[in-house]
Amino acid sequence: MATAVDPRFGVALREFRERRALSLRSLGQLAYRSKSHLHELETGLKAPTADTARHLDQILDAGGVLAGLVDAPVDHAAEAGELLARVAASDVSREVLDRIEQGVDDLASSYPTMAPADLLPLARRHLAYVGRLLDGRVTLAQRRRLLVAGGWMAVLRATVHIDLRQRTAAAAHMRAARDLAEHAEHAEIQAWCLETRAWDVLTQGDYRTALDLSDQAQRVAPKGSSAHIQATAQQARAWARIGDVGATRRALDRVERLTANLPVPERAEHHYRYDPAKAAAYTATTLAWAGDPAAEQVARAVLTDLDPQGDGGARPRRSASARLDLGLALVAAGQPDEAVALGAQAVASGRVVPSNWWRAAELLAKVEQSGAPESATLRDLCLEYAPGRRPPADNTPG
Repeated sequence: MATAVDPRFGVALREFRERRALSLRSLGQLAYRSKSHLHELETGLKAPTADTARHLDQILDAGGVLAGLVDAPVDHAAEAGELLARVAASDVSREVLDRIEQGVDDLASSYPTMAPADLLPLARRHLAYVGRLLDGRVTLAQRRRLLVAGGWMAVLRATVHIDLRQRTAAAAHMRAARDLAEHAEHAEIQAWCLETRAWDVLTQGDYRTALDLSDQAQRVAPKGSSAHIQATAQQARAWARIGDVGATRRALDRVERLTANLPVPERAEHHYRYDPAKAAAYTATTLAWAGDPAAEQVARAVLTDLDPQGDGGARPRRSASARLDLGLALVAAGQPDEAVALGAQAVASGRVVPSNWWRAAELLAKVEQSGAPESATLRDLCLEYAPGRRPPADNTPG
């Protein structure tokens, strides 16, 4: 088992620092830590050692709260397995089940805007509640509703772990989501498990496996479902990374046909309900990766729609990704100076999650290859905001 850091550590550290009216720089001077290191601790991008937690606890007079959030052993596989072991009858009312399903939708809708380190403890608590309810008696219909809710929460939790590069925890909860979906005979959750794995391996450079998983997800997903559309879009991205522009375009055409008459969902921010408005953003990313000249125009339109005031807009994580997409397209179009400015805004926003950091690194590499003198600015920001080379998160409670 690994030594664990409670995901609430970052939030607690920030609260104690603000109570003392200390800036990151001021605390860094007291604790002999860099401002960027403290920023990474507060946002969950890095995990503190037990010594660091105790030292910060003393400086901030936290009464052992910070120290107590570190150094607790956790076994992610056992924790995920505990939920599966509770798949038994439970006695719950319709109102309780309604609240559970509402909570699933609320958390899935918070995913695009909430920092992964803040979302993780909420998902963990909700999933644990589902597990406790599986201890009582239920009808077959109620049991299936709990299994479905648990399946959605498990795949969301695995996705957050992926965002934080917590691969051991992500794998454990992805297995739990897959097994719960099989118990509930829920094809769409099964397809989302495959699609999420496709995205994960794509970010690691395994494009052929991403293609295979995307294809599996399309075969499993109900036709026309959000999972089916998303898996098709994911396949287009994988073809783009491989460099097959023709296959990329054909996959994007399929996405366009699938979404042509798709209504906007009631909760457009819901991570597992495809919003046709997202199609342009996916297209911009895909064309930029494929090196298609059309990428710049599409990416500009997407960024204008997401962030008309230039302040991050209502979807700051998507806005950061849109800036990276446009930056990549601009480098290819011979405009590295604007690409640097966009990359700097994306990185400094703090909204590029660890699993997406390779996109910022790729933009930096392309800008440097262009020989643009402005690339030094982007490199300095990347060094300041980049997550650690090794994922600290397998030491973080799932």
